[in-house]
Amino acid sequence: MAASSPDSGARAQQVRGACPHDCPDTCALVTTVQDGIAIRVQGNPAHAATAGVLCNKVSHYPERTYHPERLLQPLRRVGPKGSGRFEPVAWDTALDDIAARLQAIAARDPQAILPYSYCGTMGLVQGESIAARFFHRLGASLLDRTICASAGAEALTQTLGGKVGMKVEFFAEAKLILVWGSNSIASNLHFWRLAQEAKRHGAKLVCIDPRRSETAEKCHEHVQLLPGTDAALALALMHELVANDWLDHDYIARHTLGFEALRERALRWTPERAAAVCGVPAQQIRDLARDYGTTRPAAIRLNYGMQRVHGGGNAVRAVACLPALTGAWRHRAGGVLLSSGGFYPADRAALQRPDLLAGRQPRTINMVQVGDALLHAGSEQFGPRIDAVVVYNSNPVAVAPESGRVVRGFAREDLFTVVIEQFRTDTADYADYLLPATTQLEHWDIHASYGHTDVLLNRPAIAPLGEARPNTQVFRELAARMGFEGPLFRESDESLCRLAFGGQVDFDLLLQQGFASLDVPEAPFADGGFPTASGRCEFFSERLARQGVDGLPDHVPNYETPGSSAQYPLAMISPPARNFLNSSFVNVRSLRDIEGEPILEIHADDAAARGIRDAQVVRVFNDRGEYVCKARVSRRARPGVVNGLGIWWRKFGLAGTNVNQLTSQKLTDMGRAPVFYDCLVEVRPA
Repeated sequence: MAASSPDSGARAQQVRGACPHDCPDTCALVTTVQDGIAIRVQGNPAHAATAGVLCNKVSHYPERTYHPERLLQPLRRVGPKGSGRFEPVAWDTALDDIAARLQAIAARDPQAILPYSYCGTMGLVQGESIAARFFHRLGASLLDRTICASAGAEALTQTLGGKVGMKVEFFAEAKLILVWGSNSIASNLHFWRLAQEAKRHGAKLVCIDPRRSETAEKCHEHVQLLPGTDAALALALMHELVANDWLDHDYIARHTLGFEALRERALRWTPERAAAVCGVPAQQIRDLARDYGTTRPAAIRLNYGMQRVHGGGNAVRAVACLPALTGAWRHRAGGVLLSSGGFYPADRAALQRPDLLAGRQPRTINMVQVGDALLHAGSEQFGPRIDAVVVYNSNPVAVAPESGRVVRGFAREDLFTVVIEQFRTDTADYADYLLPATTQLEHWDIHASYGHTDVLLNRPAIAPLGEARPNTQVFRELAARMGFEGPLFRESDESLCRLAFGGQVDFDLLLQQGFASLDVPEAPFADGGFPTASGRCEFFSERLARQGVDGLPDHVPNYETPGSSAQYPLAMISPPARNFLNSSFVNVRSLRDIEGEPILEIHADDAAARGIRDAQVVRVFNDRGEYVCKARVSRRARPGVVNGLGIWWRKFGLAGTNVNQLTSQKLTDMGRAPVFYDCLVEVRPA
């Protein structure tokens, strides 16, 4: 489609695309291009889930694309690791040397090579397509990509059968919405629009969150529980549902498994017991249970913050049981939504071709524990020392936990590191070769979502800037240099987009309008039919029991329980800053100016006890490290809990670190995920 630019009388082209960032909204974009330059990025008004609205971050996408510090040519390190000193180098020179060095390492043991990537783009093509084929053919170590959502994903799979839930658009019709572990205003804007619509029609909104977030302030009620206690709260709600018979016995009998065992466990979790664990009044728990048990339809919007603790998987399992107890699934505006990703029929095997392993079974390295992995000397059990890392779509020096060890690992002079990036991130500073990557405006891609049920196609709006190349092209050229022959390594990006969903999605419709909706029932589990082995909502998971763990959800205390340490008496969570997305956008000056400086929200009582004033520079520390930032004495923090906002790039920190200097490499109860919000600290004036 074409339109006239409001800035001139010349014709401007409008190109449909998709937001690439790790957010449940997965917005449809319209980029206005004039004379080959992207002058505006807007939400596509024709896409119902986007409705023409973008968050403040992505509204600034042209600023990010044309950023003066954008990487536009390959660079080779000339200074010490971490110094950020590079010289320009030709693409052919860089790729020839990278291929030769990877081949030499692979000749000893390809498992000594580690790919490291995550959701710098959520696209199925620029994420894991040609890249995965390359590493599978090579036989490199596999990466367990668990740093964000795998505890919750495993919990949903054990309970509902997959990453499935209610359709987001019907939250607008709910009469009660529990916003559980989510600052939706900052991280799920389009859901918040639906919640506000429900509120205007009389719905009650309850926010359950340790932080008094912007979302909590806009809800009718805020349950400000301690970090890591969500399962205890959910079990106490079950106690009240059972004790007061706020149950749908017919739905339970026909569409659930393990009710009697769950009932017995729930009856041990009185509101008083949960109140002592959660740090909230028992009466508030009773009132919340009454609201949930007697209001129809009732909906729960979960997000991933609440599963970033030791018992995160059990917590999600417990909450996911609630709608089946009350029969909330009978209504299209009832149920729970954490992720809709399981509805998508993406053919990832066709894109990634694990068959290229040809029977080999390389070891798997958990990305959460990359600090320990890079520092491991190698052993019979661990396997060979990691001698090379290829980083794309991620910034592990900033985002991985216990970053002091991550930095030490990447600082190894004997570690060959290639980073494919758009900017000189914290990780880029440790690269031997730094290769310029395209942005979303410059390449093909196709996207699923974990917040709605539409497939989105991204078409390139402009030519790549400078010498930037798509990830796919980089791995095609490396494959050719390493002798990986065959059409699998020559497939075009548009062909890969067509392959992603095969005949399950109308690609012509994607080309025409930029999006296509999946055929998902309005109330997917009104009559049961859960994608579990039993076809029921499994309160008791036989699969978990066979693994030797509890088949029922339970409260699993934090590794670092609030109040358990005299040395580190404060619990710390690290929720996203409103104007950043993980470590993306931190270098966009207009957004960084809004955020100001790295801050730690602290309650007035905790600040007074430590002689801390508002805006004072403070040291936040534990046995893993120290983080220097500004204190913000704020009612957003509850007593005993501090909030370290956002994953700032370390180089923008007040002392060259960020909040992940303090987080640990321990893993969750299921899903092998990180425990970012399971962290005790102390705070003192700097």
